[in-house]
Amino acid sequence: MTTDEVQLRLAGIDDAPDLLAIIRSAFGVRRPASTPPAAMSDSTESVRRRIAEGAGVIVAVNGEDAGCLLLGFEPDQVLTMSRVSVLPTHQHEGIAAAMARAAAEYGADLGFRRVELMARADFPELVTWWQLRGFEVDREVPGGFILGAELPVSIPVPTPEDMRRLGELLAAHLRGGDLLVANGELGAGKTTLAQGLGVGLHVDGPVISPTFVLARNHHSSVGGPDLVHVDAYRMGSAAELEDIDLDSSMADSVTLVEWGAGLAEGLADDRLDIDIVRSADPADDTRVVYLRGHGARWATEDLYPLRESFVPGTAPHRSAPHVADQPEETE
Repeated sequence: MTTDEVQLRLAGIDDAPDLLAIIRSAFGVRRPASTPPAAMSDSTESVRRRIAEGAGVIVAVNGEDAGCLLLGFEPDQVLTMSRVSVLPTHQHEGIAAAMARAAAEYGADLGFRRVELMARADFPELVTWWQLRGFEVDREVPGGFILGAELPVSIPVPTPEDMRRLGELLAAHLRGGDLLVANGELGAGKTTLAQGLGVGLHVDGPVISPTFVLARNHHSSVGGPDLVHVDAYRMGSAAELEDIDLDSSMADSVTLVEWGAGLAEGLADDRLDIDIVRSADPADDTRVVYLRGHGARWATEDLYPLRESFVPGTAPHRSAPHVADQPEETE
């Protein structure tokens, strides 16, 4: 982003004219394609209907709307994303990526498991752009491709005691060789989660922040994997993390790296990212924990039962009407 004054919000139906103006402006400057973009045929009423049946996201820069996208709720817990639009004056500022991340988290919070969108074959650079952000080509459709990505498992955690319980429940899904990368601001609850992991893995304790020793090895008391607890807060590079020589223990242990984003990804081909987000209300202790697996190890590991332990039922909180008969292209 080129400015700190960036805000994202959900659109209401009264925002439909503003969204339509952004969509037409964004799609109107695209280079000519084999067929005109369907977005140019949108109307205020059609945009209003899509917001009412699904949702919309708006991003404002310095108080002025700069981008938007539309969401649809499909059966089988699939979230669809379309009309990803950024005003020409704000393109290449990271706005589209920020909207996509926010939309993914919103869908995960509602209980959706997957997000899909269409990218036209006329614009292969857009296919590549989405692939760089974790999407994969799922299938070919007339005029382009459906790209999809699995959404993180979103778990609302009301209290520190619940955070420990989540760690204990997560431990049942872990095995030796697993790498966990935990992120979140100071006081978010990373070490509290680690304490729950320690209980679930039956390791010796106490499990406390390893800030001043960088890493602590907690041995299993039941013959299971050890817990290697690493704090990368004061590390400036991945090379510093490698200096700890985790290779000697990673194959047989569960390795948890706090503050590991941008540092720990190269330690293993497979990892579980744990992102902890605090409520915007200082009086609210609730955290939302997002679990996102990477690699073959996590492709078949269903972590959704963890959400069910905190949010009964797996269906989205809203109904899932079919928003459109045909897939809709993204910007």
